[in-house]
Amino acid sequence: MADSPTTALKRSEDQLESSHNGNLENGTPATGNGLSTDEPALKRVRLDEPNRPRERIKGVAPIKEEYLILNPGQSAPVGEEPAVDDDAAEGQAYDPRDQQQNSQQGGKRKKQKGQNKEREFGTFSDAVRLCNSVAWTPEFSPRPCKFGDRCNALHDIRKYLSEGRRPDLETFGGKCPVYETHGTCSSGWRCLYVRSHMEEIEREDGRKELVLKGDSSKTTDDEPGEARLGVVNVVPPQVKIELSKKKTVWEKSERYLEWMAKDTELARKHYHKKKDDTSEQNDYRAQYVEPPFKPSEKRKVYFGPETPVLAPLTTQGNLPFRRLCVELGAQVTYSEMALGLPLLQGQKADWTLMRAHESEITPPRFNPSGPVVQGYDNSNDLKFGVQITAHAPWIAVKATEALTRFLPHLRVVDLNCGCPVDMIYKSGAGSALLDAPAKLERMIRGMNVVSGEVPITTKIRMGVKDDKLTAQKLIERLALGSADTREQLGAPGCAAVTLHGRTRQQRYTKAADYNYIAQCAVAIKEYNRQLDAVADTIKEPDESTLPNGGKMYFIGNGDLYSHVDYYSQLEKTGVDALMLGRGPLIKPWLFSEIEQGQYLDKSAAERLTYVEKFARYGMEAWGSDELGINYTRRFMLEWLSFFTRYIPIGVLEHLPPVLNDRPPAYRARDDLETLLTSKNYKDWIKISEMFLGPAPPNFKFQPKHKSNSYEIEAEG
Repeated sequence: MADSPTTALKRSEDQLESSHNGNLENGTPATGNGLSTDEPALKRVRLDEPNRPRERIKGVAPIKEEYLILNPGQSAPVGEEPAVDDDAAEGQAYDPRDQQQNSQQGGKRKKQKGQNKEREFGTFSDAVRLCNSVAWTPEFSPRPCKFGDRCNALHDIRKYLSEGRRPDLETFGGKCPVYETHGTCSSGWRCLYVRSHMEEIEREDGRKELVLKGDSSKTTDDEPGEARLGVVNVVPPQVKIELSKKKTVWEKSERYLEWMAKDTELARKHYHKKKDDTSEQNDYRAQYVEPPFKPSEKRKVYFGPETPVLAPLTTQGNLPFRRLCVELGAQVTYSEMALGLPLLQGQKADWTLMRAHESEITPPRFNPSGPVVQGYDNSNDLKFGVQITAHAPWIAVKATEALTRFLPHLRVVDLNCGCPVDMIYKSGAGSALLDAPAKLERMIRGMNVVSGEVPITTKIRMGVKDDKLTAQKLIERLALGSADTREQLGAPGCAAVTLHGRTRQQRYTKAADYNYIAQCAVAIKEYNRQLDAVADTIKEPDESTLPNGGKMYFIGNGDLYSHVDYYSQLEKTGVDALMLGRGPLIKPWLFSEIEQGQYLDKSAAERLTYVEKFARYGMEAWGSDELGINYTRRFMLEWLSFFTRYIPIGVLEHLPPVLNDRPPAYRARDDLETLLTSKNYKDWIKISEMFLGPAPPNFKFQPKHKSNSYEIEAEG
């Protein structure tokens, strides 16, 4: 169980008092359980020392003097690189539809300095394709080929192994990591380690047949190659086909949307009536019609100090990375943000984002004495939720019905109201919803009606413009509903709100505003007290409209990079929990630091083991064939653009580290650490080749930003 914020901070100071003459002083890295400290304590214990640490320079990581590389005549360290154009870094849309989305926009896009636009990743496939009819079967027992004589793929397994693909890889000792873990491999004959799990058997007639090894007890009943071992929320192809052909019947959405349209028009007319006309004011109440059905009672959820949340991260928040974070202590995870309309169109790329690892459907940690609501059942809770965005209520409502109908393992459905990317904003989705509170409320209400037992949550920013902060009023509306209609409709049913402490205008150019988050936390406590009174003038409060029995959780988000940041902001703001985005990308063991209440200075060798795990988890998620391995490589490189930002605790003069500090030129503590701090993406490819073998000749990778930007369009 994690310490309370006060206990953790006190323990940090105590550990510093006993260790400041050790590792921190002589430059030797802290390893194992690490070093725990905060900056005020650091200054206090060194007050009387003759060689006091240099003052911090804003924006520059405080590297110890013995590690600095100074040019001739240079007396003070400066940032190694100029500030990055974060807007450009965020401008590129998310994978694997980079090219598709750019082509759909049409016309010329405004030039953004420093951005790698129209990124290409090359093609990575076998020289000759192996037909699916033989891809998972013994050599002499193929399935019928639906294309018959018209099929242009190979059906000869031996020819495919010798001519249709490159030789087996030698990494991992030439043994398939998927087969070694699960006793079977879902890539079949296409696996680039297939010789480690195949054999040649002599039959009674003297013929020798190639067969795949495998423990049938560990295989799945799903279509071979579609499902992956240990992966859940895999939607059958037939469901996506029916969605694409518009054959799906929307049992709840259609009826509710029809009612919503009529009620919205009625409310609009009421809103424009003269305020001093009492008869007109009562007109809405007289004409109000009950909706065709109300929300089902929702499963109760829990957010507390011991449940650090991994933010929805575009591109980087993929299944292998989330799995790694869960292993290191993340208690709540979210899918990458998916667009509502492509989900309704059955597009495979968006439905693939909804998949989760089986470790994500285990219950999160919780403290019985924490902010637990009545009726909460931890054994019925799970870590994984999905995030969507939409520009119209009908898309949000139907997408929610689809998600909760076809995905059996969902904690929540989260509506993104903070994504700042132009393509999303200009469509009326993402952060554009911050300026459309009535539309947002209709979305949340409709999603809540059709989601069954799955709660609805939302993630917002402080506002669109710096001089117009709207989050506090928006939170009131999400908690209680519009003042004009809350008597008839009740509360919207939003179970939790996450506030990213920036505006859309700021992107990542300023530090997250935790003072404003604290103001909203105070307000939301009052809104929760008022929830019990949100009801029809005659009826008792409707349980189905009151999330968590009357409590809307509040989560803060932005710039958290150490356990000191985490616990101090919990204490200062009074939020229920905190969400972490870019911090875990740089050091995924940040969740372990929070759990243990101390810094963990990972050696280069330890950090490399996380890269190895990502490689293994990627092959389990995407396959160990040519396509799957290079998908793993591509997303590993995207992650390494953040992972290589880590500055070891042992080379820092001041703690805690600051997320946005850029390091001056410095020497690492060994050659491997030097490689893992490289900003050159060609070095990242070398790291990937340690575990995924040589990149194919036509494989390409370009960072999102020409200067290897630190930022992404992640945390909406």
